Amino acid sequence: MRPLVAIAVALASLVAACSLQPLFERPPPPIAASYPTGPAYKAESGATTTPAEDIGWRNFLTDARLQRLVEIALANNRDLRVAALTVAQYQAQYRIQRSNRYPQVGAGASVSGQRAPVASIGRNVTSHVYSVDVSSSWELDFFGRLQSLNDQALQQYFATAQARKALQISLVAQVANQYLAMLADDELLAVTRNTLETAQASYDLTRQQFDVGTGTELNLRQAETVVEQAKGNYAAQVRARAQDENTLVLLLGQPLPADLPPLVELYSQSMLADIPPGVPSDLLTRRPDIMQAEANLRGANANIGAARAAFFPTISLTGSYGSESTALSRLFHGGSLAWSFVPSITMPIFEGGRLRASLDVATIQKDVNVAQYEKAIQTAFQEVANDLAARGTYDEQVAALERDVAASQRYLDLAQQRFAAGIDSYLNVLTAQNNLYAAQQALVSARAARLTTLVSLYKDLGGGWIERTGDTPAAPEDVGSLAPHNNAPWDLLNAVSIGPR
Repeated sequence: MRPLVAIAVALASLVAACSLQPLFERPPPPIAASYPTGPAYKAESGATTTPAEDIGWRNFLTDARLQRLVEIALANNRDLRVAALTVAQYQAQYRIQRSNRYPQVGAGASVSGQRAPVASIGRNVTSHVYSVDVSSSWELDFFGRLQSLNDQALQQYFATAQARKALQISLVAQVANQYLAMLADDELLAVTRNTLETAQASYDLTRQQFDVGTGTELNLRQAETVVEQAKGNYAAQVRARAQDENTLVLLLGQPLPADLPPLVELYSQSMLADIPPGVPSDLLTRRPDIMQAEANLRGANANIGAARAAFFPTISLTGSYGSESTALSRLFHGGSLAWSFVPSITMPIFEGGRLRASLDVATIQKDVNVAQYEKAIQTAFQEVANDLAARGTYDEQVAALERDVAASQRYLDLAQQRFAAGIDSYLNVLTAQNNLYAAQQALVSARAARLTTLVSLYKDLGGGWIERTGDTPAAPEDVGSLAPHNNAPWDLLNAVSIGPR
């Protein structure tokens, strides 16, 4: 038996490197070599040279209140927790698949009893057989089928880890954007409250004029419309503010704490404005969704190897070594040794086209993953280009809207003065109030959009994975305390290197 086992081990070692997987080649990125240029894109002169991926979210989100909210979300968000557990689950699935490459060894003991008639003695005889043995089975992976399945499971694990990283980056951006939305709601409430107070004062004045007979009902009703519109808008904005806070609480995974740092107004928010986009090819190593798509593509490529190997014979070794006796007292005495060695080979001959169809499915799936990988790159390019266009234009838009608000305020002041002097009708005052209110709302929206654009650019360039600039980023597949650790005998197996990508 030992020579046969030695020969089998030698053969297995000799062909261990055999694989029928196609040579993996990363598809060329289907995007331009540089980001768009033109009036919408401002120059990068003076910008920091630190890539967004290497900028910690605490260094980018400089508002202490917002930093605290992001910290809470990263600790308590349930979606992020599920993503980490999913990584641990796929890690365990990979270890299960990896174990199929090694011999399976087990020990057993059995006893059987039988009572049957014996014709020579004319009576029934009871007999027993006792046995203990160690058994082993091993599939020799001559054609790389198990290795291909192992590689596929590994890439699924890596893809899940990248999905977890993408979720964390997205969560940082979601918390920041939701916080900015709440600040914008507060600004809009303040604008509407001021508009309502001004409109109410105008209504009271026109009401007095109407009561003493110096004003018309037309002016009175025009003033009333502004008041009621402002009240309706205020109610809608109170509702939006409450709903935005509820959304933020969901992202945090807990109620808003009472000990948050002081609130800073929207217009005074200070964030890292200049984030260098780098070159489009950098997205291939910064964006976790692209790396996830590549891992899925590598897994599909490995699956082709497994489908090809299914056309070839399957070679297995099965054996047992132990002791067997009809008497328990003689189970471990001399002469009770029992062993068996059963090598087997199975060759597919006719499968009704199943194996060919399986290979076709694997090949088509790889083509699907190629298209998905290319689409992920194109989507990333489009998102960053849109962010750059927004960043290059919002500063001018905000400046123009600030001048528009100032002009509209002056217009309202003059209109009120001319109406009070009896020079113009109340229609000019009404028009000026509406113009100022719309301009103020547009300014608040533009300020918020400018900041959310910076957050989106930070996220789309892969920023948000590390806490502080200079930190060593953790591997996406590192789930820390969430990784499964059973009792001590298995710790060594869990610690075995997962292997290169």
